Amino acid sequence: MKKNKVIKAIFPVAGLGTRFLPATKSIPKEIMSLVDKPLIQYAIDEARAAGIREFIFVTSRGKGALEDYFDSAPRLESALKRSGKTELLAAVRQTTMESGAIAYIRQHQALGLGHAVWCARRLIANEPFAVILPDDVIAADKPCLQQMVEAYDETGGNIVATMEVPPSQASSYGLLDIGEANGNILSVKGMVEKPDPKDAPSNMAVIGRYILTPKVLQNLNRKMVGAGGEIQLTDAIAKEIADSGNVYGYKFEGKRFDCGSKAGFLKATVAFALNRDDLRDDFLEFLRHIVAKDGLYK
Repeated sequence: MKKNKVIKAIFPVAGLGTRFLPATKSIPKEIMSLVDKPLIQYAIDEARAAGIREFIFVTSRGKGALEDYFDSAPRLESALKRSGKTELLAAVRQTTMESGAIAYIRQHQALGLGHAVWCARRLIANEPFAVILPDDVIAADKPCLQQMVEAYDETGGNIVATMEVPPSQASSYGLLDIGEANGNILSVKGMVEKPDPKDAPSNMAVIGRYILTPKVLQNLNRKMVGAGGEIQLTDAIAKEIADSGNVYGYKFEGKRFDCGSKAGFLKATVAFALNRDDLRDDFLEFLRHIVAKDGLYK
């Protein structure tokens, strides 16, 4: 049976970003930059590399800067063109989304990730779709979602990105009960959202990349409240395991940074800066100086 291609992606970006206050009082967290590129741009670039052509943002009040970021900027482009700054001009044009490629849906209440995905149901209709959480930035030679799309071509069904986490972090993730492995593809027997470490079925955690079937949206229609009093996406996926057994974990190749936390964001900033030829030497010298002096003010 021929599988439909994955060309739509949902980006849940309605959160308030409270862990980054006061910065996020006026700036959406997704606009905060790793070096010189905002978190949301990393997510968009990854989606484009995977063949995504339709981008659905689930937003909330105060996220207008996201819409402006992806709009054209004729005045800025003209200034860069007159100044002969061709590389910067190309970078700016890369951020502009063509008309009709991007849509914005409002999530009026913060009822959980599952609810955010459900809000986009009318734009998904009866097609497979991806979900990308911009907080999870993944450095990889081949973008994570592209790896998953290639795996989906083999398996169909639902695929969640997974990685090993220490048992002490079990209560921060959805964890998989895994079966047989076929290379990087794992069969999944069950899924539990944020379990107590002693009840964790494995140390394989679900992170912010998904390829899902429309059936998951039907499961979300029930609006069942799960862990934390929220509508959990993992619960809707877990029902697919029980009903159809067509859920797989994918052990992606790459390094994931949790940019939803301050420490994770700082680690990502250092890692991405050191990976830049134009920044590495000066930045590395500065870091060595800071470490040797055991602090900024010494």
